[in-house]
Amino acid sequence: MPDGSPARAQGHTATFHPCAELFPLMEGEEFAALVADIKAHGLRMPIVTLDNAILDGRNRYRACIEAGVEIRTEKFAGPDPLAFVLSANLHRRHLNESQRAMIAAKLETMKHGGSRRGDQDANLRLDRDEAARMLNVSPRSVCSAAAVRAHGTPELVLRVERGEVAVSIAAKVAELPPEVQAKVAGENEATLRGVAKKTRRAQRERELADRTRRASEALGTKVYGVVYADPPWKYVTWSSDTGMDRAADNHYPTMEVDEIANYKVSAAKDCILFLWVTVPHLENAFKVMRSWGFAYKSACAWHKPVPAHGHWFPNRLELLLIGVRGDVPAPAKGEQPPQVLILPKGVHSEKPAAFAKMIETLYPNVPKVEMFARSPRPGWDVAGNEVESP
Repeated sequence: MPDGSPARAQGHTATFHPCAELFPLMEGEEFAALVADIKAHGLRMPIVTLDNAILDGRNRYRACIEAGVEIRTEKFAGPDPLAFVLSANLHRRHLNESQRAMIAAKLETMKHGGSRRGDQDANLRLDRDEAARMLNVSPRSVCSAAAVRAHGTPELVLRVERGEVAVSIAAKVAELPPEVQAKVAGENEATLRGVAKKTRRAQRERELADRTRRASEALGTKVYGVVYADPPWKYVTWSSDTGMDRAADNHYPTMEVDEIANYKVSAAKDCILFLWVTVPHLENAFKVMRSWGFAYKSACAWHKPVPAHGHWFPNRLELLLIGVRGDVPAPAKGEQPPQVLILPKGVHSEKPAAFAKMIETLYPNVPKVEMFARSPRPGWDVAGNEVESP
């Protein structure tokens, strides 16, 4: 395409300057509207060329071909092709921050900064901060865009360039395997965010399992990433004469708080604790949790349909406290189990199996131990006076 010469669109071909390819092509209704305007009014803004390549006007060039309209060109006469292209397109097109971040990520990977003519300073690269400044975005957004360009599937990259998906969300999706990206790339932002969090959480759970097993091998003794404990708390009865039939000591040996706090726990450096406690012993449970090396995080509750006796209220609740040490993944958003389960009582002190099942669902791969266990549990190691220790 000779610079400055008109040409009919039919059979016309052209090459594009690298700066021209920084911005995404128009598609769909937006491009159709441009074609209709050029067909009705002709090409009102000439296509700008540099070194016999289109510098600015790729979409107008395509629209002229589509509309069968004469193409007019003019040579670029300024000192800075990149600044010209950025200024022209940023003023002409309404791009959101994610789209601009994707352009900035392209800028930092160009073989030259585009701010020189011809081959001068051909090895110049823009650093991330400069690229971010030129596109008026944060370096963090450019970092996310670079991750999308490096690891995202073509469809995911295109959706960000079109302004359909935020670059921060796309960067999380880009961490997923390509087959997973391909499956969800067409979903809305909320779905993409949820899939990314769920998949990343599952990956972290597997990593925790691997760390726990490696720790056991290194120490020469088994440690656990999940500890499930139902300590035999000692209770004071109203009357030693009339209350002992309901006392825990009448059903199993109990332990003082200090005994429980000093109990040896085979917990890994990264571990989550699920600790059962009744409401009267809540303060003691925090003491035990700290003594075992865990920081309290949350709790769920077992609501019993039939209340038991209590000093202040009829006892309907037992609490399952959650403590964490080290790096342990919480449930992915939207995947959390219910905080209250309404379940009938079994034999004295027996806890519903649904809680152990909940833990298995949250941490399917992590080595688990049940302390103060009453019976073996498939897939778990158990320790207690009624079962053999692991």
